[in-house]
Amino acid sequence: MQETDSSFFPFVPSLSDGGKGDRYGNGGKTNMYPFVSALSMTGGDGENSYACNSHLQRKVIEKTRPVRVKNTKEMLIKLDFPPCIKVADLGCSSGQNTFLVMSEIVNTINALCQERGRDPPETDCCLNDLPDNDFNTTFKFACFFNKTSKGSSFISGVPGSFYSRLFPGKSLHFVHSSYSLHWLSELPRGLEDNKGSVFITGSSPRTVYEAYLNQFRKDFSSFLRLRSEEMICDGRMVLTLIGRNVRDPLYRDCCHFWTLLSKSLLDLVHEGIVRDEDLDSFNLPFYDPDEGEVKEIIRNEGSFEIGELETHEFDLGQSLDERDYMLGRDKSGEREANCIRAVSEPMLVAHFGQDIIDALFEKYARHVSRHSDCRHKSTVTLVVSLVKK
Repeated sequence: MQETDSSFFPFVPSLSDGGKGDRYGNGGKTNMYPFVSALSMTGGDGENSYACNSHLQRKVIEKTRPVRVKNTKEMLIKLDFPPCIKVADLGCSSGQNTFLVMSEIVNTINALCQERGRDPPETDCCLNDLPDNDFNTTFKFACFFNKTSKGSSFISGVPGSFYSRLFPGKSLHFVHSSYSLHWLSELPRGLEDNKGSVFITGSSPRTVYEAYLNQFRKDFSSFLRLRSEEMICDGRMVLTLIGRNVRDPLYRDCCHFWTLLSKSLLDLVHEGIVRDEDLDSFNLPFYDPDEGEVKEIIRNEGSFEIGELETHEFDLGQSLDERDYMLGRDKSGEREANCIRAVSEPMLVAHFGQDIIDALFEKYARHVSRHSDCRHKSTVTLVVSLVKK
């Protein structure tokens, strides 16, 4: 019988997080860019919510299933079927996707135990995200977890930044994170010359790329070090993040999702709705590394051995469903705009205000709809499995 411990549902920011002002593990420093502190997916279950606009993320989870299943089984055998297994999903966000992962891991564990004639373990499933994440909407989907997973499992919420300590030492057996680690703990310094764009473009100075890479190197190294303190020896991690596979580190094509956002904001600048200086002072705390950068950081940090490192391409059209294609180009542009809105709206509101948001994403949808190639551009996903030394 499935067990769900509802006593874990109230959330209190952890002491390691230091409260909202230090939510990114910055050692008590106040972030000079307030919009970075608004980093969270759009909550609720409305038309513009992340829960209703994360179809692409679900496709990514489905595609990376073989890596998770393989590592779950290898972890269980290597650790000789422990009686209790602690699993964490870091950056669980809002909606059903995190329970797809947890159900898969729990069912893989129980199936292998049955196959080997071993008693199934209790499973402690920990869902982590920043304190402002909409955990309430997430836990509305706990009934899905109850119906689709077997065995004795317990669900808890862990609010806090994964760039800080979250769990007791040597307590985690398996860590999963999907589409979270490309978000940085803070905005890099040295982006003052990145005019008219919210991210790296072909016209950005190379110093902008270097600033982003240095911040990612710092953050990802910190993430690995912190998890190494929390994981047992031979524990496993499977990490999925947006990356890139081009040699030119400044290259982002005209249909890159942040390039389209920059174009849409420039439209509002030209119409006098947004000020030039407001656009120039807004950059996204995001970085899409290539495979070599990820490998180098893991090896230099030294706590984990690399298992698999795979690169997958996903058509941005996979954020749509069949009904969108049947309804035509305009509807598909609107759905892609909603997908980007769901992951960026809180930051945009914190910097530009709420009044521009509807107009901004109408522009975004129009840019996608005008160019059919924008609807079929690929985004690169890196999947890496790690073993704790």
